[in-house]
Amino acid sequence: MNEITVKESSVVKAAELGMDEFVGVFTSAIKKHIGELNAETMGVLNAEQVTLLAWEILHDEVMDGGFVQLLHNGYGSFFFQNPFAKMMRLWGLDDVARLINKARKLYAKYSVLLEKEADDDEFMQLYEKMPEFDDLDDCFVENEEQWVGKVACYIDEHIDRFATILKG
Repeated sequence: MNEITVKESSVVKAAELGMDEFVGVFTSAIKKHIGELNAETMGVLNAEQVTLLAWEILHDEVMDGGFVQLLHNGYGSFFFQNPFAKMMRLWGLDDVARLINKARKLYAKYSVLLEKEADDDEFMQLYEKMPEFDDLDDCFVENEEQWVGKVACYIDEHIDRFATILKG
């Protein structure tokens, strides 16, 4: 496969638009390169690129429906059987690592309920059955902007780990 590339002009434009857009330039380039993230395509990425895609999944799922949604959608083993929390620490996001570790403990407690097939009503009842996740969701939402900023700074400081920047 070819290497992941991003045009310098795209990076500059995204940076002017904001942190979310800046991060999005890199996640989009990685996804364009591999298609769907799975065990096979993860093998063509480095740890930084996989972590960035994991961050995007975490961010999108938690901002949309909280940790209950993230875990019900089958991402428990992806986050808890891989070194995601460790990578967050390496990126300077210690609070995210702590949050993931708290979620790991709740996941261990509720995994049977979380992974069970559910219709919409049963899914909504999961939130009532597991109110402990509310504090984690609140923490994520309250800190989301700051954490996206830290992810963007990490990418900016280690840009060559995420993509080759093409002039123009």
